[in-house]
Amino acid sequence: MPWITLLTGCLAGTFFLGVLAHVAGASYGTLNQASVRLAFLPAIAALAFLLRAPFRPLTQATPVPAWVVPAGHLLLAAPVLAVTCWAQLRIMAHTVPPHTLGHPPAAYPVIAQLTGWCAITVACAACVDRARYADLGGAIAIPVSFAAIALAWYAPVTSRFLIEPPASALGVTTAWYAIAAAALTLTGAAMADRWHRYSRHLRVERGFSRRGSGRPTGELPEPAAAGARPAGR
Repeated sequence: MPWITLLTGCLAGTFFLGVLAHVAGASYGTLNQASVRLAFLPAIAALAFLLRAPFRPLTQATPVPAWVVPAGHLLLAAPVLAVTCWAQLRIMAHTVPPHTLGHPPAAYPVIAQLTGWCAITVACAACVDRARYADLGGAIAIPVSFAAIALAWYAPVTSRFLIEPPASALGVTTAWYAIAAAALTLTGAAMADRWHRYSRHLRVERGFSRRGSGRPTGELPEPAAAGARPAGR
């Protein structure tokens, strides 16, 4: 079940961050936003299995559009991911002493980054779900999405716009929300696909083979001789 996978990923990441917070508190240390990004990865990995609809060929025969089921899954998963992100940010903030000098780093760039990561994962899962390897959609989407995230994070060309610093908090937020919008557009186009790989276009041939599997051969049958009696009579 995808919901069990999603809840397990969210709880596993939150528990991992809680353990890190306990260790940091015992050693009088603090957690940073990198810990939140690391703890949110299990939820992102579980999100890759959410779009899989095993009964999609059956739902295509109903008047309801086939994209309604995965879109409903995404709408229901959004509050779960939002609560997970909020809880993990609160755990990180709890490790910061109240009288620390200076202002803590802004949280909205991290929220934008996690939103972009989720959108990239969903787009990868939606595209794989329309391929011939749909049964392995989540297993393929996870490494592909993580590779895309790592490439965007560490590549010198993109890191100037997606990482703070050198980019500003507003620039990072704008860039990641633009990536999320593009990924969600690709997801919508993939979910609207009619899944043509399940259709079978039958070609009418003029002749059929009498041997083997009986598939069309494209050869015309030989005309029967005049006055010949059919076999078996």
